[in-house]
Amino acid sequence: TLERSYLLKINGKVVERPQHMLMRVAVGIHSDDIDAAIETYHLMSDKWFTHASPTLFNSGTPKPQLSSCFLLSMTEDSIDGIYDTLKRCALISKSAGGIGLNVHCIRATGSYIAGTNGTSNGLVPMLRVFNNTARYVDQGGNKRPGAFAIYLEPWHADIFEFLDLKKNTGKEEQRARDLFYALWIPDLFMKRVEKDEMWSLMCPDESPGLHTCYGEEFEELYEKYEKEGRYRSQVKAQQIWYAIIESQIETGTPYMLYKDACNRKSNQKNLGTIQCSNLCTEIVEYTSEDEIAVCNLASIALNRYVKDQELNFVQLRIAVTKPF
Repeated sequence: TLERSYLLKINGKVVERPQHMLMRVAVGIHSDDIDAAIETYHLMSDKWFTHASPTLFNSGTPKPQLSSCFLLSMTEDSIDGIYDTLKRCALISKSAGGIGLNVHCIRATGSYIAGTNGTSNGLVPMLRVFNNTARYVDQGGNKRPGAFAIYLEPWHADIFEFLDLKKNTGKEEQRARDLFYALWIPDLFMKRVEKDEMWSLMCPDESPGLHTCYGEEFEELYEKYEKEGRYRSQVKAQQIWYAIIESQIETGTPYMLYKDACNRKSNQKNLGTIQCSNLCTEIVEYTSEDEIAVCNLASIALNRYVKDQELNFVQLRIAVTKPF
């Protein structure tokens, strides 16, 4: 893995040793701050911490894209919006970034398309395009597979098809197994699961605004649409719940994140409603059609800081502050 992905090559021949790589990374981050570069080099060499893969891949190179995770919202529900977003994802994956993308705004199967006087094919064919992009545009040019996580709220009318996308059986044209899937769940859904109540499935084109609000505002809008009959169908909330569990047992997905809790606790709530997390679900940041959220990662080897059952907080402080 070190030779294949991390060490630089010229004409297919490895031209770095591991220590050269660490020095390249340190100098790439700190530039002309030689003391900081040397300190970072020694901290990594002594295995106190390591930077994330994109940083190790790209630091000190002509294209120093050092970030691990990118969070995107679909630009808009249109051909231009979908394919502009697809291009963004491809360019991010090309430079070794992992992607979290929410598709709440994409209209459901059978929805009217004014521009063609036709109807939409829904989420599945679109996500198959993203699936093939993740396969084709792997991270860093064959260093590791492309990785996209797709987020959807459970009121979307294509929810059952979404839950089947990674399954091992079924029609191939209804599957997209190379993506990761996640649900962005409002509290109202869990309340109805708990009470064994009905849940209404809606199209974001016919019932707009649900993905851009949370908490009481979401519940008021959702129940307003229910009273107005602006839903495609109604099912038992537990029917969706059992479909989620079945998919998790078979495929390990979808991840489950809780929309209201994430938004209530966020220090970015002043910017707007947070609509997804990242590929690995460890960060929650605001995104919009013109705002891509980014996170940079590094890892400490915590066991290195323990000696005689005491944690060396001084060394830990150095490792988590100095190299950055």
